Amino acid sequence: MLALRLARGAHPLVQLRRLMVAAASAGVGFLLLCALSYALSHPADSGAATLRLLWCLVPLAATVYFAVSVARSDPGTRPRAGLSAAGLGPARLGVTAAVTTAVAATLGSAVALLFFLHLRGDITGLPFDGAAADLLAAEESLPLGAALILLALVPLTATAAAAVALRPRPEEAEGDDEAPAPTPAGLPWGVALVAAGLAVETYAGGRDSGGTLPLPGQGPGHPAGVLVGWTLTATGLWLAGPALTHLCGRLLQAFRPGATRLLAGRILMQEARRVGRPLGVVCAVGSGAVAAFAVYGGVPRPWGPLTVLGAVLVVTCTTTVLVTAVVEARRARAGITDALLRIGTQAAALRRAAVLRAVALLVVFAPLTWAVATLAAAPLKG
Repeated sequence: MLALRLARGAHPLVQLRRLMVAAASAGVGFLLLCALSYALSHPADSGAATLRLLWCLVPLAATVYFAVSVARSDPGTRPRAGLSAAGLGPARLGVTAAVTTAVAATLGSAVALLFFLHLRGDITGLPFDGAAADLLAAEESLPLGAALILLALVPLTATAAAAVALRPRPEEAEGDDEAPAPTPAGLPWGVALVAAGLAVETYAGGRDSGGTLPLPGQGPGHPAGVLVGWTLTATGLWLAGPALTHLCGRLLQAFRPGATRLLAGRILMQEARRVGRPLGVVCAVGSGAVAAFAVYGGVPRPWGPLTVLGAVLVVTCTTTVLVTAVVEARRARAGITDALLRIGTQAAALRRAAVLRAVALLVVFAPLTWAVATLAAAPLKG
């Protein structure tokens, strides 16, 4: 009941984020049900059906990542003075955020089931009844148990991830607003994983074996190892993102910095952990998109509708996480900004510092995205 009351009384922007979690959950649930319908209509081709299901793990991971980000940024679950005395400490608030995430994801899964049944023609009385009956194996009876298990993947995974991410930590009581903040770790492991991922993609892309990983809604596709390689690369960029963002802050302060460059660099170093990981994920998604267009851009209609749906889910979720991180970082430094304005700092100087931060991140992450995309696309081009 507490989670429902907090959800009902939240700010409209917070409600919008929760609705986006529900929408993303509905999209992933629909993809999973489509993979199930393919298995029903092709019982002899279990390998292709399994690989189609594996492709759904990418938008599933992006949706869970987005759901955790929304739970973290929910103002209703932040510890406040007096709540602990009422029995609402950090642990209870974390459980509340996990329950709210479960409600949003479950709502999306329910919508996905209704929409899937409607397109199959199992639910009548609405426009476009059975519009995709042939594609969704309407002639086969739908195993309700399997469908419910697939639909439960997003709510269960998102709830568990939110609960783990929001569990109380001892260091949170002491605060983590150190200046200048320590250099984030993870760059060596990130570089190693990126190199390993590119090596796996190169090896898998050069194989002539018949084991391929079909794209959703399409028969032939990438070799199966390419997906594993891209996953390793994305994980490496996620780990290296904070350190690279911290490096951008140091570069801004190099070579006799003025007040604006010094301020921009210090802010980047301070916010490296908050903004760096979403930047690394967006870099990984961008490199995958560039590589896909480089390989299949000249092919007429290379992607089916389910592939487009999965790509839209991944891009939307990861981009929204980055935007949310930037907004939360701006909110966290609102007190510092007000103090700078009170002592006479011009607002134009703060805007110039923000532009410098954006340019520094673009200078570092854009070439990195292009390089990773080029190296990943080279073996796929043959």
